[in-house]
Amino acid sequence: MAERNEKHDETQPIGMQQIVERAVARALQEHIPQLQAQIAQRVLEALPPATSDTPVAAHEDSGALVQAVANIHAGTTQKEILRALLDAGSAYCARTALFVVKAGAATGWQARGFGDDESVKDFPLDLHAGPAAHAYQNRVATPGNIAEMGKGFTEQFGSPANEQVLVLPLALKDKVAALVYADGGDSGKLNADALELLVITTSAWLEVASLRKQAPLRESSDTASFERPAPPVQTVSSYSDPFASHTPKHTPVAVPAMPEPEVVEVATAHASTAAAPAVAADPLAGLSPEDADVHRKAQRFARLLVDEIKLYNQAKVAEGRRNKDLYDRLKEDIDKSRGTFQKRYGSTAAATVDYFQLELLRSLAEDDVSIMGSNFRR
Repeated sequence: MAERNEKHDETQPIGMQQIVERAVARALQEHIPQLQAQIAQRVLEALPPATSDTPVAAHEDSGALVQAVANIHAGTTQKEILRALLDAGSAYCARTALFVVKAGAATGWQARGFGDDESVKDFPLDLHAGPAAHAYQNRVATPGNIAEMGKGFTEQFGSPANEQVLVLPLALKDKVAALVYADGGDSGKLNADALELLVITTSAWLEVASLRKQAPLRESSDTASFERPAPPVQTVSSYSDPFASHTPKHTPVAVPAMPEPEVVEVATAHASTAAAPAVAADPLAGLSPEDADVHRKAQRFARLLVDEIKLYNQAKVAEGRRNKDLYDRLKEDIDKSRGTFQKRYGSTAAATVDYFQLELLRSLAEDDVSIMGSNFRR
């Protein structure tokens, strides 16, 4: 990362790298790396106000980056979001392409800036070596030299003038679903930090869109029958695959699967002295697996609802925090979202904890109930 920052520091607006790093770090520390709304909010909060001491170029680039994120937000389908990523990314590099990862192999999907953007379609990307392999296996943005992309790649697409490339992983549900390639072409334009932020934003927004799509399908599962046992609660692992229709024409050579982290289950027969700390560490430890899963889903759903309130009412949130009347300004949105949450989880095992209320105080009021105002229901 340090090497990449040094390579691109000369092309960055003053302070932009620090702004983005600080914004993303704060979002990650709050354990919501997969929600676009949190990331976007942090970026907006981190951007400095315009002053006479700040170079005009820095403001222009910051504004363009915020607009690029907004364009990704505007996508309502997975394909629209991914196309918005490529369109937005083309402002920060000369050439960019997205390669779909399936069964350990990567194939071209769409591109921008290659002259013939269709030339990347179905092109097999080598995942065995170079920056593509490193980005895929380690899930980190990886700079490199065009020669490391393989002879077939350079013969097909040519080389950028400075020979520098960047490969970024687009992760969905902790798996790399695609790799984004970028280079400077003939101009040398390659803003690594902006591209990384756009890819992170896209990953988060794809998951938010998937949750929204699945929400109506789960409405019927909230009314349990007393005559028969309720079906097992489905885990949130069935995220829609944005590349489900992408079938490569060639036969890919699979990369050996990376070993998954070993999951160690603690036996219930531990001595009481050893079990006590575990129970204290996990408030759901005493629940059945089914009930614990419902509680976790309720927590995630509450976060999603509050993040949407913040996303679409950024000015009201800022004003409400300053004037300590946040509930009065957002009453309609808060009450509507509270009703949605109660309809979904009010008669489930998670009803014993008001996760929506807790998330309002944590995320909207920043753990200060006075910010909500005197009319807020404690």
